[in-house]
Amino acid sequence: MRARNIGAAAATVLAVVAARDLVQKKHALLRNFPVVGHARYLLETIGPELRQYVVTSNDEERPFSRDQRSWIYASAKEENNYFGFGTDNDVEHVQGHAYVKQRTFAGPLPDLHDPQAPLPSAKVLGGPRGRAKAFRPASIVNISAMSFGSLSGAAVTALNKGAALAGTMHNTGEGGLSPYHRNGGDLILQIGTSYFGCRDEDGNFSLDKLKAVVAGAPVKAIEIKLSQGAKPGLGGMLPGPKVTDEIAEIRGIPAGKDCASPSRHTAFHDVDSMLDFVELLAAETGLPVGIKSAVGEMSFWEELATLMARGDRGVDFVTVDGGEGGTGAAPLIFSDSVSLPFRMGFSRVYSTFAERGLTDELTFIGSGKLGLPENAAVAFALGVDMINVAREAMLSIGCIQAQKCHTDKCPTGIATQSPWLVRGVDAPSKANRAAMYLRTLRRELLKVSGAVGVAHPSLITPADIDIMNGDYEARTLASVYGYKDGWGELSPHLAQEITALLTAEPAALPDTAG
Repeated sequence: MRARNIGAAAATVLAVVAARDLVQKKHALLRNFPVVGHARYLLETIGPELRQYVVTSNDEERPFSRDQRSWIYASAKEENNYFGFGTDNDVEHVQGHAYVKQRTFAGPLPDLHDPQAPLPSAKVLGGPRGRAKAFRPASIVNISAMSFGSLSGAAVTALNKGAALAGTMHNTGEGGLSPYHRNGGDLILQIGTSYFGCRDEDGNFSLDKLKAVVAGAPVKAIEIKLSQGAKPGLGGMLPGPKVTDEIAEIRGIPAGKDCASPSRHTAFHDVDSMLDFVELLAAETGLPVGIKSAVGEMSFWEELATLMARGDRGVDFVTVDGGEGGTGAAPLIFSDSVSLPFRMGFSRVYSTFAERGLTDELTFIGSGKLGLPENAAVAFALGVDMINVAREAMLSIGCIQAQKCHTDKCPTGIATQSPWLVRGVDAPSKANRAAMYLRTLRRELLKVSGAVGVAHPSLITPADIDIMNGDYEARTLASVYGYKDGWGELSPHLAQEITALLTAEPAALPDTAG
């Protein structure tokens, strides 16, 4: 009897659904194929998951392949992150693959197997310009800009605690410095075009509010965001469903409405006024000040380098974001087709400063899928001094690449403000995973630099990596990107200094925190 009742109820439900499908006019598929047509929409909904786990090969999916995700997950969980039986990449015929050229003999090297091995920057951030609070960053790997709002409070908490455990810095993102950023990790405060956290009632930049924010948190540097790789020239976008009352209060905006930042700054209008703004912030706070930008037309960079060559004004660091970088929400054309990929964009920016002999005068930071050892090694060979990781850090705390960041329906609770979904993020345990991933990436980079025969990734040169063109040609990075002799390399003084720092006895190591 019970089974008969259940069957009758199910039949009634199916009949109601079929009747609704037949009379509705929105979906032709359902009108022609009632009930069964819903299977198509179900498969479309779980398409990313099907491709991840069933359809694609280990090295096929984008943005991150199964192999890449597996390496990050295993590293974060302190599991075996080795791969057996050999590569499944088509190394014989593939075009564009990077190969590191190992050396038979090496100079002094640090302990390549110590999970706690220090790996500080080869440059002092803010040192060349004499900033009052200049310091040597303790880690060449740091957490990139991801705002509270784009990420949940639990995710930001986990990342900040992970940064503290790993001794890295954590960029706040343009959404302002939230309570979730105050869990022990050192911060880089990002200032975007909306000046969240340091704006007046009319939305204009407020120096007094900026100084108050800096005074009340462990802010180590300030980054002025000009653009980002996934949506350059567009400004940030936080969809309305993610703008909770809490986020609205932190940012000073209406709750529940789309938050679209302007595409450009109002506190300055050209390179000359931007440098005045940089010097003002540095003088008032004592902190190193830099810029973050994607790379498009080059006249901006050429003018910046030309003005910096005078020596009276300048940025302390430049963060170059590749067009393959991530975002919580962006139009498809911006994600796919606006701004240069990292390697091409960075090499053009670096060359602009190298032509004027300025590469030792500022720190170069790279971002855009650089949280993988191979990509990071290439970046350091091109002249990067530090890298920022974003989506890789998200993966380390549980992201499954569901690609639902823009819908507020992230199934793992990382890129959503839904309380029900956010409860899945256990911040303390996820913090440990983030820290372990960051440490593992540093250790892998030490191993790669050791294979090349140098003590630090910044000592890998463009001549140490070849780019393959099928099975018939290989060219060095220097040749591919038009680098001249000495470009991409540290000056002898900086090279000797960082080598001595890493190969000294542990008791002799200085405090790198500033």
